[in-house]
Amino acid sequence: MYKQYREKMSSEESQDSVALLKLRFTDTPYVFVVFGASGDLAKKKIYPTLWWLYKDGLLPPTTKFVGYARSKITIADIKSKAWQYMKIEDEDKEKAEAFFKVNYYVAGSYDKEADFANLNKEISRICGDSHRLFYLALPPTVFAPVTTCIKNTCMTKGNFWTRVIVEKPFGRDLESSNKLSVHLAGLFSEQQIYRIDHYLGKEMVQNLMVLRFGNRIFGPTWNRDNIASIMISFKEPFGTQGRGGYFDNFGIIRDVMQNHLMQILSLVAMEKPPSTNAEDIRNEKVKVLKSVAPVALDDVVLGQYVGDPQGEGDAKEGYLDDPTVPKGSTTATYSLAALYVKNERWDGVPFLLRCGKALNERKAEVRVQFRDVAGDIFKPGECQRNELVLRVQPGEAVYMKMMTKKPGMGFSCEETELDLTYGNRYQNVKMPDAYERLILDVFQGFQINFVRSDELTEAWRIFTPLLNKIEKEKIKPIPYKYGSRGPKEADDLCLKSDFKYTGQYRWVRKN
Repeated sequence: MYKQYREKMSSEESQDSVALLKLRFTDTPYVFVVFGASGDLAKKKIYPTLWWLYKDGLLPPTTKFVGYARSKITIADIKSKAWQYMKIEDEDKEKAEAFFKVNYYVAGSYDKEADFANLNKEISRICGDSHRLFYLALPPTVFAPVTTCIKNTCMTKGNFWTRVIVEKPFGRDLESSNKLSVHLAGLFSEQQIYRIDHYLGKEMVQNLMVLRFGNRIFGPTWNRDNIASIMISFKEPFGTQGRGGYFDNFGIIRDVMQNHLMQILSLVAMEKPPSTNAEDIRNEKVKVLKSVAPVALDDVVLGQYVGDPQGEGDAKEGYLDDPTVPKGSTTATYSLAALYVKNERWDGVPFLLRCGKALNERKAEVRVQFRDVAGDIFKPGECQRNELVLRVQPGEAVYMKMMTKKPGMGFSCEETELDLTYGNRYQNVKMPDAYERLILDVFQGFQINFVRSDELTEAWRIFTPLLNKIEKEKIKPIPYKYGSRGPKEADDLCLKSDFKYTGQYRWVRKN
């Protein structure tokens, strides 16, 4: 059965996603249930995403939407909250009204089967037998009771399928993650579970596969002999913005590094899979993660932002000035970690994962820094290292930093770039939001861009010892000023890890 499933998915996933979608969808009813429908994630992301897919005609025309939460609200309330995030043009207002006419709402608890039986009854009333998708836009504390109630009262029958979408965080350490995985495995098959990490839906993250395995020029150089180090960055120019109390329970490593950045690392470092089948790709990602040793504290820099007295607005306030943050908190808002993949391809190459809040810019990128030119014949220090940069956000781009002759009568070198800025090359192409792509994948049953349970286990194995040590010893993060590049000690670790930053060159994003 599993072999047939894999062969079927391999054949389907090789086709164009949208064309396949319209080909496959018939008059079969579908229902999309949003748990946590009254929450921030639902109003800011889930409902807007469902609207965009509905507007573009990418969902089955028979799809109905059901919100579920504890709050005693109505669809009109959900509409009023989500409307500002849905980016509705004047010409689409009539269609938006039609969208909300196929939306329903059920109020109930998250741990009483009687309430879920009522939800099941409402689903059956709305569309009878149907394919069912359950989106858990919920805090992890209620994952277990909600999924148990779904299994006991809301599953489909016959030839209809059920799929469950789980939002991060998937636990807070190896033990809690494994506990959640065991719980879910006792209720659903792995093919029914979609652990969503929205970074896997971003255009440039998905482009990693094509850049690496669809271009001959990168294959021979993608190894320890040619690459000095790799930096994977996530930077935000703002602080916790009054949500420090929530953030303080997790910290920057759990919030960003252990999931988003590790997923990117696995795509950068993995071997070529036998096919684009979801299981083949995820198998290679797991192999990479198994080759990474647990992070040592000596290879980590932790920081916490403080206010800038000369700054404006929020920049004047540090993390500890947020009234929702516990007094004296040692939670890091910045982290740089050097990881090593101990296999034949990457042995000795540092993978630097960097993430932080209240930094000097908004940026997410992968920066592959190549080794120095051997036998350099030019003036000392004139030739800088080549870099391949994949800009994830803002403004998707791929560019290669390289040396060229400076135009003019002289014979000196200067840095420039080969530039593929998506906004220029693909001016009339709509870049789908990450959630659009991923929710569409769930409808189609494509699991390439979702996290498998063994991937989770390996990622937590790498970070749990570090997190335990930080929390047990209450290690104080290094203060860094709001709006800066982060702690100076991070530059020292970069230098130690053979990543050279000169600050002389800056890529200018072209509009």
